[in-house]
This record gives sequence, C-alpha cells and structure tokens, in this order.
Amino acid sequence: RSNAGEIMAWSESVDTLLANKDGLAAFRTFLKSEFSEENVEFWLACEDFKKTKSSTMIASKAQKIYSDFIEADAPKEINIDFHTKNDISQNISEPTLSCFDDAQRSIYSLMAKDSFPRFLRSEAYKELVKKQQNGNQKRWLPFL
Repeated sequence: RSNAGEIMAWSESVDTLLANKDGLAAFRTFLKSEFSEENVEFWLACEDFKKTKSSTMIASKAQKIYSDFIEADAPKEINIDFHTKNDISQNISEPTLSCFDDAQRSIYSLMAKDSFPRFLRSEAYKELVKKQQNGNQKRWLPFL
C-alpha cells in the first residue's frame, strides 16, 4: 500500500492502526487527550511481553506490567473487571506468557469499540486525512 492511502487505511480496523507506527503515534496522542493512553501502553506492553524468551525476563516483565497497570492504585491502572484482575494477582508470582491475555483482550476490545471510533471522528484524524488528500492533489496536479 502506498503512503498516500496509509492514513485512510487506518480507519479499516484498530489492528491496521496499531500495526502502523505513525497510526499508533496518532492514536496515542488522541488517547492522551482523553486521559486513556494507559490502554494502548498496556496493550503494547503485553505484545512485547508475549515475545519474551528468557524465564527470568518473563518474571521481571510480568512484575513490571503488574505494578504499572494492574495492581490497585498502579500509576497507569487500566480498567478491567474484578475477576480478571484477581486471576492475574493470584498468578503473578508464577507468571506465564499468557497471564495477561484476558486483560489484554478486554482492553483491546475497549479500544476497538470505544476509543477507535472516537479517534476516527476526532478533529485530529480528520486533519491528518485532509492534509494527506491535499498532499495527494498537489502531487498529481502540479498546476494547483
């Protein structure tokens, strides 16, 4: 896909947006403006965590995710249901690569159903689309 259609392509799905570094940056900025950037930060931390190979790193990364996002009064506490939070709290002493999967799914779903549609309606996104369209016209119509 060319750069030209990239910003428009973000609207196809939250996956397309999250997979694109510029899209991710724009989405993060939007979430910051809504005071909910912890959601995408948690999601990214989980994506990184699932690629962890060493068992000592699994334990330390899991602990960091737990203290940053899960435990009560965590600095970037995410909004997940009691059962999910409870399961993680009980299993954090012996974490597995899938220990945050339920929480990650729940946060992903929240972003996909809630934040993502608002992002697409936001002035910030509309502005990016407009800039892109104006840039495309200039590229193809040099006399404008």
